[in-house]
Amino acid sequence: MTWQADHMTPPDDEERARLAERRAELSKRYVKPAADRAESNARGIHHAALICSDVEQTIQFYDGLLGFPVVEITENRDYPGSSHFFFDLGNSTLLGFFDFPGLGLQPAEERIGTVQHIAISVPPDKHAALQKKLDDHAIPYDGPNRGIPESLYLRDPDGIGIELLSDELMWFGGRWLNR
Repeated sequence: MTWQADHMTPPDDEERARLAERRAELSKRYVKPAADRAESNARGIHHAALICSDVEQTIQFYDGLLGFPVVEITENRDYPGSSHFFFDLGNSTLLGFFDFPGLGLQPAEERIGTVQHIAISVPPDKHAALQKKLDDHAIPYDGPNRGIPESLYLRDPDGIGIELLSDELMWFGGRWLNR
């Protein structure tokens, strides 16, 4: 299991310069100082809904290994026989899953329009404990080995990209994004 960066061909220096120029142009055009930004219409993410191949395996990973308590298991309203279940990610946020028995769904591929990864903020002490737990269970992760000690990038049993991030919410790249 490798993280995406391991098999990507990075752009050459000329292309990187062009891409950096484009990002700077977009940032100048669209990113306003916090004091000048309109208040968001959203309150936050209620839940992300993902698909798993095995309900119990998913519960063992997210609740048993990562310590995100499962808080509900019910039948999916839209597909009889399918389970819909949720994990508590703290801060009144849920991570939801469905299984779709009988549909014969194929594993996801990383491509445009799919979720690349979900970054879950955890306090620094829990981040360190989770890193030790991953090591103890020989679960591969990336991040610290690439100079990103605040991030543990790993895959769940179905290959969904998860980032366990020790940064606080709204903190990114060494600065607050909401101030």
